[in-house]
Amino acid sequence: MRSSKVRRFEDLIVWQKARDLALLIYRVTGRSVLDRDLGLRNQMRDAAVSVMSNIAEGFERYSRKEFRQYLSVARGSAAEVRSQLYVARGLDYITEVEFEDLRARCVEVSQLLGALRSSLGKSDAQ
Repeated sequence: MRSSKVRRFEDLIVWQKARDLALLIYRVTGRSVLDRDLGLRNQMRDAAVSVMSNIAEGFERYSRKEFRQYLSVARGSAAEVRSQLYVARGLDYITEVEFEDLRARCVEVSQLLGALRSSLGKSDAQ
């Protein structure tokens, strides 16, 4: 049986899924026309990495209150990636299948972030 105790941010399922999303965004933005649209490419990459980075940074903070705040920022970054996917799809930089897969992953990460944030409650205690 797997222990439910989270000792490191790397143990968090939401961080693992955010990492996978970032890697996929890097792969998709590293090919075809999207690789030549430096503004959109960099924006998507930055936002995707921001999701996993804010989860990690918040986890290492000293209070639940701070962690909750960083989870909120991470959720905003996931929404940013999702929004940018619409631009990439609208310009035919990515296929409909890629768009739907990446959008669904963003939604899943956002939902997990919301659930984790709620589970932390409003307490500032650790």
